Amino acid sequence: MRIPHNQLDPDTLQSLLEEYATRDGTDYGEREVSLTDKVASLRRQLQSGDVVIWFEPGEESVNLVLAEDLAGYE
Repeated sequence: MRIPHNQLDPDTLQSLLEEYATRDGTDYGEREVSLTDKVASLRRQLQSGDVVIWFEPGEESVNLVLAEDLAGYE
Protein backbone atom coordinates (compact mmCIF):
# COMPACT_ATOMS: atom_id res chain seq x y z
CA MET A 1 0.00 0.00 0.00
CA ARG A 2 1.38 3.37 -1.04
CA ILE A 3 1.66 5.98 1.73
CA PRO A 4 1.60 9.59 0.45
CA HIS A 5 4.64 11.29 1.94
CA ASN A 6 2.85 14.64 2.14
CA GLN A 7 0.22 13.14 4.46
CA LEU A 8 2.74 12.11 7.10
CA ASP A 9 3.56 14.28 10.07
CA PRO A 10 6.86 16.06 9.24
CA ASP A 11 8.62 14.53 12.26
CA THR A 12 7.41 11.05 11.31
CA LEU A 13 8.63 11.51 7.74
CA GLN A 14 12.01 12.76 8.98
CA SER A 15 12.37 9.74 11.28
CA LEU A 16 11.39 7.37 8.48
CA LEU A 17 13.93 8.89 6.09
CA GLU A 18 16.69 8.81 8.71
CA GLU A 19 15.92 5.20 9.60
CA TYR A 20 15.93 4.16 5.95
CA ALA A 21 19.16 6.05 5.19
CA THR A 22 20.98 4.25 8.02
CA ARG A 23 19.83 0.71 7.20
CA ASP A 24 22.46 -1.87 6.35
CA GLY A 25 22.90 -2.09 2.61
CA THR A 26 22.10 1.54 1.90
CA ASP A 27 25.70 2.68 1.58
CA TYR A 28 26.65 5.21 -1.05
CA GLY A 29 29.82 3.70 -2.45
CA GLU A 30 33.35 4.69 -1.60
CA ARG A 31 32.69 8.31 -0.71
CA GLU A 32 31.23 9.27 2.65
CA VAL A 33 27.81 10.94 2.54
CA SER A 34 26.36 12.64 5.61
CA LEU A 35 23.02 11.59 7.02
CA THR A 36 21.71 15.07 6.26
CA ASP A 37 22.65 14.69 2.59
CA LYS A 38 21.19 11.18 2.40
CA VAL A 39 17.88 12.34 3.88
CA ALA A 40 17.77 15.37 1.58
CA SER A 41 18.31 13.13 -1.44
CA LEU A 42 15.55 10.76 -0.36
CA ARG A 43 13.21 13.70 0.26
CA ARG A 44 13.87 15.05 -3.26
CA GLN A 45 13.14 11.63 -4.74
CA LEU A 46 9.86 11.43 -2.83
CA GLN A 47 8.84 14.91 -3.96
CA SER A 48 9.65 14.15 -7.59
CA GLY A 49 7.68 10.90 -7.46
CA ASP A 50 10.67 8.75 -8.35
CA VAL A 51 10.46 7.01 -4.97
CA VAL A 52 7.38 6.17 -2.90
CA ILE A 53 6.73 5.01 0.64
CA TRP A 54 5.38 1.48 0.57
CA PHE A 55 3.74 -0.28 3.55
CA GLU A 56 3.57 -4.05 3.39
CA PRO A 57 0.71 -5.07 5.72
CA GLY A 58 1.61 -8.79 5.83
CA GLU A 59 5.13 -8.02 6.96
CA GLU A 60 4.21 -4.84 8.86
CA SER A 61 7.15 -3.10 7.23
CA VAL A 62 7.71 0.24 5.55
CA ASN A 63 10.16 0.72 2.69
CA LEU A 64 11.07 3.28 0.12
CA VAL A 65 10.78 1.81 -3.37
CA LEU A 66 11.22 3.08 -6.90
CA ALA A 67 7.84 4.08 -8.30
CA GLU A 68 8.66 2.29 -11.55
CA ASP A 69 9.02 -0.98 -9.61
CA LEU A 70 5.37 -0.71 -8.55
CA ALA A 71 4.00 -0.49 -12.09
CA GLY A 72 1.23 -3.08 -12.34
CA TYR A 73 1.64 -4.10 -8.69
CA GLU A 74 -0.79 -1.66 -7.09
